Amino acid sequence: MRPNYTPPLLCALLPGLLFFSGCAPTPASSALPEQEALVTQPLITNDQPGKMTELYQYPATPTLIEQNQQRLQNVESLIQSGDGYNAKQAADTINPADLPPEQRAQLSLLYAQILLSFGEAEQAIESLALIQPQQLSPDNQIKYFQSQAFAYSLTDNLLEGAKSRIELHPLITSPAEREKNQAAILEALRLLPDTALQTSRTDTLAGWMSLANILKYINQPDFNSQISQWRANFPAHPADLSFLDRPQNAAENAYSQTQIIALLLPESGAFVKAAEAIRTGFMAAYDRANSQSKQPAIRFYDTEQSTPQALYHQAVAEGAQLVIGPLAKEQLQSLADTVALTIPVLALNHIPDLQKNQLYQFSLSPLDDTDQITRKAWEDGHRKALLLAPENAQGKRIANYLTEDWQAQGGTILETQSFNPKETDFSAPIQKLLNLDESEQRYRKILTLIPSVKYTPRKRQDADAILLSAYSAEARSINPQLQFYQAGDLPVYAMPTVYTGQANASLDTDLNKITFCDIPWLFNKAYPGELGMDALKETWKQFPSTYLRLIAMGIDAYNLTTRVNNLNGNPYPGATGNLSLTADQRIKRALVCARFVDGRPEISGFPTHAEPAANKAQKPHPENLTDHAAY
Repeated sequence: MRPNYTPPLLCALLPGLLFFSGCAPTPASSALPEQEALVTQPLITNDQPGKMTELYQYPATPTLIEQNQQRLQNVESLIQSGDGYNAKQAADTINPADLPPEQRAQLSLLYAQILLSFGEAEQAIESLALIQPQQLSPDNQIKYFQSQAFAYSLTDNLLEGAKSRIELHPLITSPAEREKNQAAILEALRLLPDTALQTSRTDTLAGWMSLANILKYINQPDFNSQISQWRANFPAHPADLSFLDRPQNAAENAYSQTQIIALLLPESGAFVKAAEAIRTGFMAAYDRANSQSKQPAIRFYDTEQSTPQALYHQAVAEGAQLVIGPLAKEQLQSLADTVALTIPVLALNHIPDLQKNQLYQFSLSPLDDTDQITRKAWEDGHRKALLLAPENAQGKRIANYLTEDWQAQGGTILETQSFNPKETDFSAPIQKLLNLDESEQRYRKILTLIPSVKYTPRKRQDADAILLSAYSAEARSINPQLQFYQAGDLPVYAMPTVYTGQANASLDTDLNKITFCDIPWLFNKAYPGELGMDALKETWKQFPSTYLRLIAMGIDAYNLTTRVNNLNGNPYPGATGNLSLTADQRIKRALVCARFVDGRPEISGFPTHAEPAANKAQKPHPENLTDHAAY
């Protein structure tokens, strides 16, 4: 259990978001001592009562407003140091009733920042709603709109997030920060459907929406005429269009398109099928984008034919501006150890503790899966859990992640049991998990004394949930056995491996009531459109179900080529999750949660988006392939 732990999610915010800087966990500490104001007074000697001969200082009693302002500053200091836990402890000592309106607004803002540091976006929005921004200082107004924009982005409310950034825009004085904020506004609006951007209004928001819609078709022949018409329609609009006058291949141009992308994947060997699934999703996204505007050239490099270092240098020499891959962990480590990266690399795997300039890591990491399912169970009100996982190295690793995440929430793991995944009868570990084996032993002792006693097994009464790591075939046996042993009232929260990715009501009836969190692409309500699962059915049918999630990963890998630098404080709603960037440049996924009802998964909610436990991320991943198969 880690009571001091503060998720470092907010290290990924824009540099201007000063109150989230430095997200390293800090030791528990109390609020800083209040500084005493010193007042200078004359010292009168007895022999010369009419003369001032010496000065001394003594502390004056600060007013209540001054005391509370010092407390508010202490809370802000703790937030800036990344110590959200102690920041909340200090904030809770301040009575809002003792504060004037300005300080009360400042306290609500600090609470919102603390909630965001814990990933509690919806609660942060509620806290921000208590504030009238005009009551804040100019600096705090900037923090207010930045916090509001970030909270809305975490809840996938792109339009409201853009509105918050539009309110923020005139408050920013730094040209570089204004350019970043403008890019974030336009990127959020460009993700909205064209119909949502159509408007006959002429206000500032309408101008941003109209511009975002025009920029979707930047390579169309009539683009310049549309921009000219936009300028005529919105002559005093705050948007700066100077970026359109820069060279199209300038690195600082947020709307420039990469001309050549190098894709480093194996074309033979153990991981060829996984690579094929990623490539399929990647090219599906490429083909869709290519039908709308000019797209970069894709060049393929076989990582089985040469070292990743040689392929990287070859790609750079042949004009690539971005490298995607490699896939294998050992190749990623070798590339990072031996090459000074001159162009960005979007690696298709993740190695804990690996940080390097120009290197981004994207994988279907179980770090996100365990974080999300434990968060969902906690948000559903559970506090004491039992844990059931496979008896192998991978099962132990996932069990450790689940335990750490659950304890980081504040929950308790009452007992952990492992099962042999090669068997179909899991009654023994289930009975141990529910303490039924002890109950039966007591019964047998009583039976020797009173042979007529009838025995009814009684499960333990102290647990309120079960955390499960199992594949679908195993879970179809485990879930009915839990009900047989009278644990049917204990809700089960499972890893995404519990779902094959294809709805099968006849087979999955035995999974009823199990809750799990998985990638949005598997649910058409969560990820509809031309690249949704239904739309690509003929494509994914050629793959076994274990590779479905890698197709979605390929879709996101392509879409991230123009977005990875903008993930700071502006998550992207991808096929594999709501994607954001952590402090170590790992792309984190917020998932969709579902519950089996009548054999079919039904979306039940979106857990709050937060960074996984820090010490969990330090543990090594023994698997060589991307983490999709790490269970």
